[in-house]
Amino acid sequence: MIKMKTIRKTISLLLCAAIVFVSSGCGSGTKDYTYDEAATELEAFNKKITVNEVNKVLDIYDTPSASASLADISTFPINLTGSGQINLEVAAATEMSSTAPDDWMIEVAKKFNSGGFTVDGKSVSVSIRSMASGEVITYMTEGDYKPDVYAPSSNAWGEMLSAKGVGVVKLADRIAGNTAGVLMEKKTYDEFIGKYGEVTLSNVLEASIAGDLTFSYTNPYTSSTGLNILTAMLYSFDNKDPLSDAAQQKLLDYQKLSPPVAYTTAVLRDQATKGIIKAMVMEEQAYKNSPELKNYVYTPAGIRHDHPVYTFDYVSKDKQEAAKLFTEYCQNSESQALATKKGFNLHDDYVGQDNGMSGSEYLAAQKIWKKNKSGGNPIIAIFVADVSGSMSGAPINSLKESLLSTSSYISSDNYVGLISYSHSVYLNLPIAAFDAEQRAYFSGAVKSLDVGGDTATYDAVLVGLKMLVEKKKEIPNARLMMFVLSDGEQNQGYSLDRITPIVDGLDVPIYSIGYNLSDGSKATDQLKQLSGINEASLINATTDDLINHMRNLFNVQL
Repeated sequence: MIKMKTIRKTISLLLCAAIVFVSSGCGSGTKDYTYDEAATELEAFNKKITVNEVNKVLDIYDTPSASASLADISTFPINLTGSGQINLEVAAATEMSSTAPDDWMIEVAKKFNSGGFTVDGKSVSVSIRSMASGEVITYMTEGDYKPDVYAPSSNAWGEMLSAKGVGVVKLADRIAGNTAGVLMEKKTYDEFIGKYGEVTLSNVLEASIAGDLTFSYTNPYTSSTGLNILTAMLYSFDNKDPLSDAAQQKLLDYQKLSPPVAYTTAVLRDQATKGIIKAMVMEEQAYKNSPELKNYVYTPAGIRHDHPVYTFDYVSKDKQEAAKLFTEYCQNSESQALATKKGFNLHDDYVGQDNGMSGSEYLAAQKIWKKNKSGGNPIIAIFVADVSGSMSGAPINSLKESLLSTSSYISSDNYVGLISYSHSVYLNLPIAAFDAEQRAYFSGAVKSLDVGGDTATYDAVLVGLKMLVEKKKEIPNARLMMFVLSDGEQNQGYSLDRITPIVDGLDVPIYSIGYNLSDGSKATDQLKQLSGINEASLINATTDDLINHMRNLFNVQL
């Protein structure tokens, strides 16, 4: 059986598909340090680095709105644009609104748009926007997004919208049948069956807690599969009251042993193809369309993912009638045959597990997960910001905006600090509990960042690591984490090769957020290598939806 003792070194802190996964490794010929050896070396290296302390600035005016943490809706692509006199915008789950083979609704909508449908003599068409089901809820309730039609993966999201006060009008329970479930590598599956008899979520959780299985799942705030499995877990812990204190305690116990959460199924699929993950959650349609996973065995679990369709009470009567026409078209025999071809409509015999949850209870389950996701262990995080001359202008403005906009997603249970660097290293904010006062100081420190000078990236990394190690002495059960925000290659101070054994020995995941990176550049390669030491990830901040990536990253990890 697969044991848990090397989870953090064998399963990366997984992120969304837009984030680049980097394989770990220190490179050949480098010494492998134990934690204590690495800490000793860290202390010696830091003696040669001067740290300039910056006066703290309290930002008493920092009251960011929830919508400030959302990128523009245009970052979610419209993959088909209609031109009818009545045109519906459909916010559709990504597994049926993206590129082939995940393009079923786009193909159906193309035929619908050319079918000559009308309402009261006006031509009807649809435009398809591709969005994760959970992101639609976030944008509708925290922003001002108002689609005409919503086609999520499961009924849970519609119930959650209704619980948040949105007037939903259900048009169909199903337009493309699907399930979510447990995917196991064949050898792991055979061993599991031999010991536990059958693949049920209860048995998977039992095996995980016993240390016989490493089971990975996705972010329940954005991923339908993650939400499904989370609520199925809670139901498994207490089928009479999935939100009971007993169920919450068992979830906490499980999270202490489980690997970090990814926030899209696509990332898990990618890691499975590399042989890193042996057991995970996945939708059946995704599994069906992943021939590289042919040596994995799929077992459905939780509620069904049959893609219900909703419109809303704010939508005009003409558009509601048009939405009914499109929904019926999705259900016709030709559209359903195409759905089957695209990997849907399998396991129709699977009834689904009724967890008995209402929309408000699904929302409560998300909050329970957020509270318990780190297994009750706080996180100590240090942000390391590049303020060298090349960060002038758009890069430093983007850095400030993204940190200020998304810091509200960092839990107050965690500990956060900030340093910056150019040719020297600056202590902008010592690590402390991220309470209201620390948040205000963090905001003031970020807003006060100024640029100029060369780039001593790895000096700053060493200073940040020392701060993390020192703080961990006060909080031994804490997890350590670093975020490096930079646009360029190091040209001052220690080199990456020199610090790699220390980073590896301390086992601190370092997320890199790179600005203006280009593929194949030395700067890109250096940041990839830095994050790859302990299997973290690089976000390319040239993308328009950086704020979304960081919001989801902090929601999952902090």
